[in-house]
Amino acid sequence: MPERSGPGFRRRVGPPSRRARVALLTLGVLAVLFLLFVMFAGFWTDWLWFRSVHYSSVFTTQLWTKIGLFAVFGLLMAVIVGFNIWLAHRLRPPLSAMSVEQQSLDRYRAGLAPFKRWALIGVSLVIGLVAGAAASGQWRTWLMWTNATPFGEKDAQFGMDVSFYAFDLPFYEFVLGFAFSAVIVSLLTSALVHYLYGGLRLQGPGRRASAGAQGHLAVLLGVFVLLKAVAYWLDRYALAVKTGSYKGVSGWTGLRYVDANAFLPAKTILFFVAIICAVLFFLTPIRRTWAPALIGLGLMVLSAVLIGGLYPAIVQQFQVKPNEQAKETPYIQKNIDATRQAYGIADAKTTPYSPQGSTTGDALKPDAQTVADVRLLDPNIVSQTFQSLEQQRNYYAFPSTLSVDRYGTGADKQDTVIGLRELDLNGVQRNWINDHFKYTHGYGAAVAKGNQVDDKGGPVFTESGLPTTGALGDYQQRIYYGEKTTTYSIVGGANKEIDYTDVKTGQNVEYTYAGDSGVSLDNPVTRAAYAVRFAEPQILYAGAITDGAKVIYNRTPKERVEKVAPWLSIDADPYPVVQDGHVVWVVDGYTTSDGFPFSSKTTLGTATKDSLTNQRGELLTVANQVNYIRNSVKATVDAYTGEVKLYQWDEKDPVLKTWMKAFPGTVEPKADIPASLLPHLRYPQDMFKVQRDLLGQYHVTDANSFFNGSDIWQVPVDPTSDTKQVQPPYYVTVRTPDAAAASFSLTSTFVPNQRPNLAAFMSVNADPGDDYGKIRILKMTGESGAPGPGLVQSKFNSRQEVASQIYALKTGGDTELEYGNLLTLPVGGGLLNVEPVYVRGRGAKYPTLQKVLAVYGDDNVAFENTLEDALKKLFAGQAPPATPVAPSSPGGGTAPGGGTTPGGGTTPAPGTPTPTPTGPGTPAPGGTISPELQKALSDAEKAYNDSQTAFKNGDWVAYGNAQKALGDALKAADAARGGSPAPVPTAAPTAAPPSAPTGSGAPSPHP
Repeated sequence: MPERSGPGFRRRVGPPSRRARVALLTLGVLAVLFLLFVMFAGFWTDWLWFRSVHYSSVFTTQLWTKIGLFAVFGLLMAVIVGFNIWLAHRLRPPLSAMSVEQQSLDRYRAGLAPFKRWALIGVSLVIGLVAGAAASGQWRTWLMWTNATPFGEKDAQFGMDVSFYAFDLPFYEFVLGFAFSAVIVSLLTSALVHYLYGGLRLQGPGRRASAGAQGHLAVLLGVFVLLKAVAYWLDRYALAVKTGSYKGVSGWTGLRYVDANAFLPAKTILFFVAIICAVLFFLTPIRRTWAPALIGLGLMVLSAVLIGGLYPAIVQQFQVKPNEQAKETPYIQKNIDATRQAYGIADAKTTPYSPQGSTTGDALKPDAQTVADVRLLDPNIVSQTFQSLEQQRNYYAFPSTLSVDRYGTGADKQDTVIGLRELDLNGVQRNWINDHFKYTHGYGAAVAKGNQVDDKGGPVFTESGLPTTGALGDYQQRIYYGEKTTTYSIVGGANKEIDYTDVKTGQNVEYTYAGDSGVSLDNPVTRAAYAVRFAEPQILYAGAITDGAKVIYNRTPKERVEKVAPWLSIDADPYPVVQDGHVVWVVDGYTTSDGFPFSSKTTLGTATKDSLTNQRGELLTVANQVNYIRNSVKATVDAYTGEVKLYQWDEKDPVLKTWMKAFPGTVEPKADIPASLLPHLRYPQDMFKVQRDLLGQYHVTDANSFFNGSDIWQVPVDPTSDTKQVQPPYYVTVRTPDAAAASFSLTSTFVPNQRPNLAAFMSVNADPGDDYGKIRILKMTGESGAPGPGLVQSKFNSRQEVASQIYALKTGGDTELEYGNLLTLPVGGGLLNVEPVYVRGRGAKYPTLQKVLAVYGDDNVAFENTLEDALKKLFAGQAPPATPVAPSSPGGGTAPGGGTTPGGGTTPAPGTPTPTPTGPGTPAPGGTISPELQKALSDAEKAYNDSQTAFKNGDWVAYGNAQKALGDALKAADAARGGSPAPVPTAAPTAAPPSAPTGSGAPSPHP
């Protein structure tokens, strides 16, 4: 027999004891309080962060806008639905029919009776909360509508200002959608109440609906149909921003022939039909019959099918298709014009270009600066080199893609590769103290010349070391905010952070953060809130957090700009600038819209994707589908203080003006951009990529040619990458044939659709100035046969002499080759393709530049140790012009025999006596020479002599640098003389230069 349990094991039955109830209640209250505190922590820490960066108005504007929309639309929905539920209950029949159906409903009516009021309030509130939450997400739509700024441009169909489509129509559609939702929910809940209380019956004899239920539901249906009429009317305007696929454009936007001549009149007719149908529903309670309203509804549906569906199909089939080109051409032209305007490509200048297979010294002279500044350092490859040579400590790292900028002044200004030595916690022993208290920041910048390498193929650094020293001078080198800094740090107070380890003493150099950034942790509530936010309880009680300690977070430049300007799309590639003793990140911000009529839409994520996207990151965007974009804001983030500044860049952009009214005081005027920062601003890559994607088809400005679709371009696949993605754009210094001088530019190439030859070369002036943003396209003529990047790479790989050298470089597998950026440059009337070739030995941590590929024309291929050697091989046998003479001014003039010199100055015709040079110390005729003028003339004479020597030796790199120095010296001389022309230091050589720039004694381009 089983054992019996003792008397002490009697099971307790009945309600829990008072102590248990108190414990359960306490746990419940604590759980609710914890949830409330979690919600409060997120709100409170956000407010503290915005206040710490001095953008609290952005937080409060968003907050109050969301609260206002939530309250107004949530309350409105609750009132509308609640009123209809109450009305349905009020209109219930006094006695329900005696049927099985009604008898089964009696139980529900009896059970609901004691709670009717609370059920009404509860249902209304729940529906109101859902509607309010949805409405609060439309805060951008509300702010754009209430702060709308006119574009000053009208659409081609209705003559409405573009702002109507960009700002007004989205808000009207939101309100209309809300109204539809309110009516539909009211209709469903009212029908349920009418059924529950006998106003609607599904079984039994007699009327299926009581008079009250019939009238109530008829009015709601009438309101629904009336809203449908409003929708038909708005649909007329929505045709101007309707998107479909046409002529290979997936985002084709705007009316076509069938839209303007079939859908548009159909929408107008349906508008009036819907109004008539709505009136019939409103008359139903009076006439006590559904018949007219239902007949009207049927006619409206039939009209929608016939007029809105069948009639446009007939027009398309029998009017458009037989003569599609003639019918569609006017609408194609509207789309072309609007698209080019909306994407800022309307002023792109297209010039026919027939690249020559060979060139002459005279043709090369104007492009000497382009050749001199060919960028040999690929910022996507030499990051590994920077990492190995300049990492200095294991806890520092450089980004995988470095940045290209310009540093120096006058003749010394050149393309530069720059990277910041940022914090990398993977190089330290990971624990909470190290991660958040000790290792908190990076240190210094490494900078190298873009067009030079040393004798080992490594970068020529102009700023290096730890702490860094070099051309940048003194600046705050600590990097607390950077692209790789993604975790929070606690700084200040008594905390001693590690700058770096001194290699001589082996001791850590310590530092205490003294910047204004961060949120104070002195308040226990604040510490508790951040403990919840970061899910780190130690923040609440850690002894390492002393008085004066602050927490810094949201530390990447893109993240900070996105938070303070949530209406901007953020370029994927921020870049660092050292200016005025600070390191700042420059971040390009875009204003976008999807409401520009007739402008085709593009997908930003697709248009900006290339072979480097995975390394650089992706564009952060508010809306992925857009048909209007402007680089309207230049933002800066201080790498030490984290200070964010937004500067107005496009002063005409109405979208930016709208947001500036919505968030007053957040964007500073363009005039406030520091003068030291301005030269470092550049044309942004993502904007350029969107524009080149559109120009693949929209370079065609004639509607008939666009219709035929025979001239479609595409961006070539990057032949140096295994990603099979398109080639990225490149920053280079280049001169296009129609430009007076070389400029820092962003460039790309096109190939014809599904063909490998070159279709066009595209560049945009990236240097702030009068020509900033000027897009130039060199369109290859049909007979040119210029090779595209893929063919150039194939030509390179297929040459026997090149293949043998590659094999020798690989030495049986001991090394591997990495191909750098393949640059295509218009030079000397042809196309020069230059590609650095890097070699990584077995076990080597980084590659070095060992060879340079240069291709000119169809058959001229050089694969040499240096760019100078490659150019000499390419241009051997060319006949340079007669003796070059230094220009008298950088403004323009004639060359020997009436030609133009590289600098644009005048030179005497053959046979003209050479003027006697004015020596540095020779007084000017009629007066004495000032020290400033004396120095300028001395510099000019030296630069001229240097250019003569370089020209004789065929050293085009040195020649370009000397010409640039000469132009700067002449400008200085003009200024010293009060604007009058400076004397020209001429020293004509006694003999003509050799017939070809092949001399082996060319001076080294290295300074």
